[in-house]
Amino acid sequence: MSKQKKHIILSCALIILVLVIDQWIKISVKTSMFMGESKDVFSWFKILFIENNGMAFGWELGGKYFLTSFRIVAVILIGWYIVRQINRHRPTGYIVCLSLILAGAAGNIIDCLFYGIWFNDPVAPEVAQFVGDNPGYSSFMLGKVVDMFYFPIVEWDMPDWGWANRLPFIPDAGEHCTFFSAIFNFADAVISCSIITLFLFYRKNLAVSTGVTPESEDAEEAAETEEKEKNQPAEESEKV
Repeated sequence: MSKQKKHIILSCALIILVLVIDQWIKISVKTSMFMGESKDVFSWFKILFIENNGMAFGWELGGKYFLTSFRIVAVILIGWYIVRQINRHRPTGYIVCLSLILAGAAGNIIDCLFYGIWFNDPVAPEVAQFVGDNPGYSSFMLGKVVDMFYFPIVEWDMPDWGWANRLPFIPDAGEHCTFFSAIFNFADAVISCSIITLFLFYRKNLAVSTGVTPESEDAEEAAETEEKEKNQPAEESEKV
């Protein structure tokens, strides 16, 4: 089996695996916890059920239709980019990171596209249920993304620093502060970890594939030629 085929199989397997895990976690939380309910795993790790209209970690960008459409276009472009990089014989780790980013983005797209028509929106302490043929809490493309992982690692009350408390990004005196306050889901974590890994270990591949460096085209052609020469004996032996 050629390296390209192995990368295609690996990429598809990772995407399916992440989607299954992500949706299993989200549906389990949504159908067993009411909105705002929190369960302690450790003192610094809680399962806190919330929903948001935005991107990773609850950030918002534009209207809901725009955001969902943006996600869909992004996933299509990432998929096209992955196929391009597989054909150019990029390292396995690089393909893995790209595939995980696509899978995470696709996982949140499923929430946006279908959760509004799959589930109802009961008042706490009732939990959500599949509605079947009945109307859901919203329409197609207007579903909310389920978040649940919360890591309040450090909490404190902001001291009175006088004039310093009036500076931007400095909390007011007496305000309760939490680090890390973001609430996210499995798909968000996969995307974030993959992006960090890309910049830590695959910056050269990013530079070459995006044409950032002047010598990127020459380096890319040389890498492709070298990879083809390595794979040629293996392919000939398979034919024999």
